Formats: sequence, structure tokens, C-alpha cells
Amino acid sequence: AVKNNIKHIISGGNIATESVFPNSWQHSAMDSINLRAIHKKHGYHKLDQYKTISYIDYLLYYPFIKQLNTVRPLNFMPYKKIDALNTLKNKISYKEYGRKHGESRFTKFFQDYYMPTKFNMDNRLPHLSSEILSGAINREEALLKMKDNIYSAHELQSDKKYIAKKLNISIIELDELINSPNHHYSEYKNWDRIYSNLSRIRRMFEGILKRRISRYS
Repeated sequence: AVKNNIKHIISGGNIATESVFPNSWQHSAMDSINLRAIHKKHGYHKLDQYKTISYIDYLLYYPFIKQLNTVRPLNFMPYKKIDALNTLKNKISYKEYGRKHGESRFTKFFQDYYMPTKFNMDNRLPHLSSEILSGAINREEALLKMKDNIYSAHELQSDKKYIAKKLNISIIELDELINSPNHHYSEYKNWDRIYSNLSRIRRMFEGILKRRISRYS
């Protein structure tokens, strides 16, 4: 965006389907300090070709120096996922992939098998809770969806084989990783203290200026 002098980035993030998520279930994917600390201890190859963003770039340089704005259009209109899917199907013969983030085989495996199995975190719970709060579905409909089998035995085995091959390990090694003791991101160096201090400074300026300071809609 900076290279091409683009000032606005459009995001599909939205309150209607993504307003609920426990803080204890996640840490910022933008925390390159944490990523590199984990890689330093467990990685095998250099990350020279792997693009990351520093906390200074993410929180200060791009949004305020380069004036980049992230806009989420779906937050400015009545948005229901089912209506959007039906429109896509009728207009362009869109084929639904069946689950949130199922467009990526890795993300599908990560969200629908790895996270529930290893950490007891089923992302359907917060996603469906968001849709309940937005009025798209009711609680009874959500509970019925929670009873659905996420993976068939054949599909799971196929995806395990694919993921193991991509990671250059065997399926047995993949299962061993899944069943190994869990770890928390805070066991590694991270940006929490820096982020907290910068957030405190931002809130102070917001109090002085009497307005919200953010480049994200």
C-alpha cells in the first residue's frame, strides 16, 4: 500500500460475525517479537524471506506517519452472512466451502481439528455467539450447528496427510505434536508491555484531544 501510495485498505472484518472472542484464546498475529522468539528456540531455517511487521510500524509508522486507514465496509451496513452467501450463489454460482475459513486447507485443519483437539478451543462457539448477538440466528439454531460433525474420518485423514507433507513430517509426528504438552505465548518474549505502554499513551492523547485516535474503522 505504501509503495503504491494507497491510503485505504478494505477489510472483510465485521462485528456481525466476529464480535465475540475470548482474549485468553488468542494473541496478536502481528506480534513479530513473539514469532521470532518462538522461531529462535524451535525453528530450523532463517526467516529472511518471511515478511513480518514491527510494533512501531504497525502501531505508529503505517497508521499515523503514512496515514494508512483500514476500513471495514460491512460494519456500515446491515450484514447477514446467509444473505451474502445466497447473493453470491445466485449472482455468480458461488460454491460454499462449508465452514468459516474453510477456503484454506491449513486454516480449516487448524481451526476445526488442531485447536479443539489440542486446546479445547472450538471457534464455532464465538462465531455463532456473534451471529446470535447480531440477530442473524437464534440460540437454538446455534446449538444445532454445534452438534454437526466438523470432520469426517476420511476428510480428516486426508488433511492430516496433506498438512504433514507440507510440514515435512510424518502423520505420526504430527499426532505427537498435537498430543504434546501445551505452551502459552507468554512463555516467550512478546510485545505485551510495549503494546500496553503505547495504548496508555494513546488513551492519554485521546483524553486531551477529546476524540478517538485510530486508523481502523
